[in-house]
Amino acid sequence: MRNRRLRGVLAADKRIGAGNVLARVLAHGVDPDGPGLTFDTAVDGHPAERPLTLARLDERVAARVAWLHERGIKPRDPVAVWATAAADMVLSFLALTRLGAIPALMNGRLRPEIAAEYVRRLRGVGVLADDAHAALLAGHDLGVPVLGTPAEAGTGDPAAAPEHYRHHADDPVVITHTSGTTGVPKAVLHSHASLFAATRHLLTMPQAQGTRRILNALPAPHTATVLMVNQALGNRAEMLLLSDQGGERVLEAIQRWRPDGVFGFSVTWAELARFDLAAYDLDSVSLWFNTGDCSHEPHVRRLVAVGSRDVVTREGVTRVPGSVFIDGLGSSEMGHSMFHITHRVDTDRYGRCVGRPYQFAKVAVLDAGGDPVPTGQVGWLGIDSPSLFRGYWNDSVTTYRSRQRGWYLTGDLVYADEEGRYHHLDRAVDAVDAGDGRWFYTALSEERVLAACPDVTDCTVVITSGADRVVTDVLLELAAGADPAEDRTDQVRAALGPDVGATLRRVVPVRPADLPVTVTGKVRKVVLRERYLTESPS
Repeated sequence: MRNRRLRGVLAADKRIGAGNVLARVLAHGVDPDGPGLTFDTAVDGHPAERPLTLARLDERVAARVAWLHERGIKPRDPVAVWATAAADMVLSFLALTRLGAIPALMNGRLRPEIAAEYVRRLRGVGVLADDAHAALLAGHDLGVPVLGTPAEAGTGDPAAAPEHYRHHADDPVVITHTSGTTGVPKAVLHSHASLFAATRHLLTMPQAQGTRRILNALPAPHTATVLMVNQALGNRAEMLLLSDQGGERVLEAIQRWRPDGVFGFSVTWAELARFDLAAYDLDSVSLWFNTGDCSHEPHVRRLVAVGSRDVVTREGVTRVPGSVFIDGLGSSEMGHSMFHITHRVDTDRYGRCVGRPYQFAKVAVLDAGGDPVPTGQVGWLGIDSPSLFRGYWNDSVTTYRSRQRGWYLTGDLVYADEEGRYHHLDRAVDAVDAGDGRWFYTALSEERVLAACPDVTDCTVVITSGADRVVTDVLLELAAGADPAEDRTDQVRAALGPDVGATLRRVVPVRPADLPVTVTGKVRKVVLRERYLTESPS
């Protein structure tokens, strides 16, 4: 079956959802020797970075289904999965959903005490953990047993696997978690239908350039990787999943595997910006796709300047230098990016513009009471989309606090312009009310500093309000060869603008290792605020 026809068939398939894409693709008669998935570690003796065919992938999933079934795992049983390898995460997800169970995918970088508390709050039936993480859990009261390792589950007999559970649209299929910027991450629940809603829409559209051979540089336990696995299977695309999303690891994988598209978070693009990209062979890349937090202009500009893409000319299709960067704004709760904007070398719409909403999403900019605000006015971002999460697992209080008048409140501050494009200013918890109707935004301030300081590869702005005054500290990550002793205060103050600039206390060069970050690499500004709030001016 040709890809274009298959995509239409899958989009119209009423039985398909996030919990059974592999099975439904095979049910529609796709070549079983076609592309399944490729992992950066060995799978049950299958070598690393050698593609698993669709049939081989299905067999390896069935082996895990049989092993889990033998241990009494049943439909709607929550099972935590804590490991490092992308293969362990993805194969466990596919196996548990085939049983109708609920995989709870956990980032391998969680601190052991946080991971143990997270497992306790799940109130599940067991944990799958690789050897390293099982050792970290030893001595902690989990309330459930460690069932074994994800790799051990691969020793099951595929022929003994029970039939695929038949999902209802509302059935829970996966629990992922937020970054945990304030402590124990929130457990985000998606259903069979909700986590396929965006993919179903994308299957009705022409397949984008840069989505046939994909390097997945998204964290393996994240909602975004679950989405990408299902999109790759539905598109019959090749995909290599990385277990480590560090900048050098990504660049090496691009050179070695030569993808046409790279999918990741903004923290990975910031890491890539620290390297001399001209020193790497990145010509295969046509597309960089960002989700989660929107990206900063200097990082995007460095990426679109490399790679190459096909364009249609009078002479036909021609390969030209330069790639495309699709930016947006999303989260685990949203179930996909809600916005999209395309950047190339010749485009110039930045200023934290995240573009227009996808067709499946309704968005609004709301005041504190939940009423829409006028165009151009800053307010809370509200989302209504079939892709939205079903709630926070075992936490109804937080679930309902995030809803207002039918909207899911994302916690982001945005405004819409006259052309229907949306601009992201900050997370609400990081913005500061400076009085007299003035608000100071850390993310917007970082955008301005980066645009004004070419020898700065990344920066973090911390704005604190206390003792009747507002104070701003700017932490700079410098490019290789930049002088850390140079005084950049005047340059940074001018970039911040008169209001925020008047509150500038200090400009400090830092190393990435100096910053407290979440398991997905986001800077924990709440920690920095607590640290700096009590300090006196330098």
